[in-house]
Amino acid sequence: MVNFNFFIDVLKEIDSFEKAQPTAAFTVEDFRQHLNRRAYEKEAPKNLAEKFELEVYDLENEIAKQVIMLGRYSKQLIRKALAENPDLVNEDFTYLFRLMDYDSLTKMQLIEKNAHEKQTGIEIIKRLVKNGLLCESPDKDDKRSTRISVSEKGRTVFLKTMKDITVVSKIMCGKLSVQEKEELLHSLKKLNTFHHTVYLNSKNEALQEILKMVEYAE
Repeated sequence: MVNFNFFIDVLKEIDSFEKAQPTAAFTVEDFRQHLNRRAYEKEAPKNLAEKFELEVYDLENEIAKQVIMLGRYSKQLIRKALAENPDLVNEDFTYLFRLMDYDSLTKMQLIEKNAHEKQTGIEIIKRLVKNGLLCESPDKDDKRSTRISVSEKGRTVFLKTMKDITVVSKIMCGKLSVQEKEELLHSLKKLNTFHHTVYLNSKNEALQEILKMVEYAE
């Protein structure tokens, strides 16, 4: 027995796909990607909230979901970009990248610039020093602190990997227009400024106390 409803649904999707195309030139692969996008767009925290009768912030939950997923996609792409550099993994590269802007930093300064917990940051720095990408030296002003700088090997590895990381950045922005990228960048900087302030001043506070900072700003 022929399932006519199925074919009707397929034809509707094809019609929707054709209307969304800027040109008449498209492939089966383009249509497959269109269906994947449509399926993804239908997923939303609101559906889950209604199913279990949860009270949620629909818009904020969806933003949080998108940010988390983008973080995972970026890690996959960065891992691919660093495949030929065994001395680096995802988090290691961000430390090397941030330190390239400075002659040297203390360990805690570098960790805070990467928004990590102290122990996580120390382990990453140890690994980079062990692999010869960073150098340690005593802090002349504070004998309790150790300063970190990029070694010659670290600079060479950084310059070599930046070519691939730049490609990752381009891919991560997908098909956004220049205007969309500028608007997104503005919002992301605003978000990161808020969260960096929380990280430096309130990371040990309870969630409800941090939430007050958001409510005061609205």
